[in-house]
Amino acid sequence: MTERDGVDAIVEQWAAERPDLETDAMAVFGRIYRAARMAGDAQERFHARFGITRADFDVLATLRRAGGADGLSPGRLTAEMMLSSGGMTSRLDRLEKAGHIVRTADPADRRALRVRLTDSGRSLIDEAVGAGLAQQQRMLADLPAARLRRIADDLRDLLASVERHAAED
Repeated sequence: MTERDGVDAIVEQWAAERPDLETDAMAVFGRIYRAARMAGDAQERFHARFGITRADFDVLATLRRAGGADGLSPGRLTAEMMLSSGGMTSRLDRLEKAGHIVRTADPADRRALRVRLTDSGRSLIDEAVGAGLAQQQRMLADLPAARLRRIADDLRDLLASVERHAAED
């Protein structure tokens, strides 16, 4: 039998007060929100050990996984991270001041910029991503690998459904 959680109590309260409501979606999203908040808070504390925020981590990780020595344009970086340009500028300013990135002229278009990792930025993100992944694996250690794969597949399907229908509102 699966352990009961706080979401079960909320769903039961709604069932008692409003038995006409179908609460399966509430149970799913309630657990997703709680798990995401708890995992996100844990990741934020973890990133602080490396002297970076979650936002900094996201920029460094996006640059690192994009590969290539030329880096990315600020526009492409912003698009890949789904941010506003203002939000990206402050992140880049902070990371450049810390010596983790550099902004240079694009060799193909001198009016454009490229953002790339410095050696220290590459070392930092390589260490942080490896350690962060190990922390995520510890948070999921109670679940067998086959179940994790099923959960990942189910969440992929859930995300696809949400993406299809979220724009309708």
